[in-house]
Amino acid sequence: MAQSISDNIANFADTSNSAPYYEPTANECQLFEQAFKNKLPLLLKGPTGCGKTRFVAHMAHKLGIPLHTVSCHDDLSASDLTGRYLLKGGDTVWVDGPLTRAVREGGICYLDEVVEARKDVTVVLHPLTDDRRILPLERTGELLQAPDNFMLVVSYNPGYQNMMKSLKPSTRQRFVAAEFDFPDAGTEARIVTTESGLDLDRTLGLVRLAGKLREMKGQDLEEGVSTRLLVYCATLIQSGMSFDEAIRHAMIEPLTDDLDVKQGLEEVVRVSFG
Repeated sequence: MAQSISDNIANFADTSNSAPYYEPTANECQLFEQAFKNKLPLLLKGPTGCGKTRFVAHMAHKLGIPLHTVSCHDDLSASDLTGRYLLKGGDTVWVDGPLTRAVREGGICYLDEVVEARKDVTVVLHPLTDDRRILPLERTGELLQAPDNFMLVVSYNPGYQNMMKSLKPSTRQRFVAAEFDFPDAGTEARIVTTESGLDLDRTLGLVRLAGKLREMKGQDLEEGVSTRLLVYCATLIQSGMSFDEAIRHAMIEPLTDDLDVKQGLEEVVRVSFG
């Protein structure tokens, strides 16, 4: 069990002088700062790869507080977040989970794709998302009071929601929320250029192509091309790979396994760059 915790949880502590690169698209930075200042939990909604995780890392660095990131999955339980007793050297000792560490020490606990976790996870979050800001630990008999510099942030992709995996209204209404989407073409091109080093003219072509592929979401594709995939594609081109090969490996193959759909995407590419 201890291995599953370490495999799926990453603690972020950036000691560099510059924050992780992030370019705001609206008032999300101001909202984050105000939520932190007023001890409010924050919910981020948006498609895969649109910058939610980078945004949280950027704000944690800007505020100068630790970031505990948890990538949620089907087997993630409340105990993975709060902690459990483990055998160490013949002794049974309590080991805090990332949520408990953040409450004890302060910092941001970020649950990425929270709807993927087991349902008992949301139950343990509820006391932290109202004016009590407490974390009961039944196993140890502790009742932890969150410090002023603790913040809970969760995210999910509404496009993947279904009846089995969605946030209940009673949970959603415990958070202030912000909706993310892909940036406008100019902003996205600057982001991709900054991340990859590819010149702006070629990046703009990739961004325009991504816009056309995103229009196919809900028809032939479950998801459109993410900004993350655009950065990957531009990075391959910058390192010497041809446009066609980079687009195939970073903007077509990751989106679908269906041969007919892939051929349709390749036709869009040919029309766009023909």
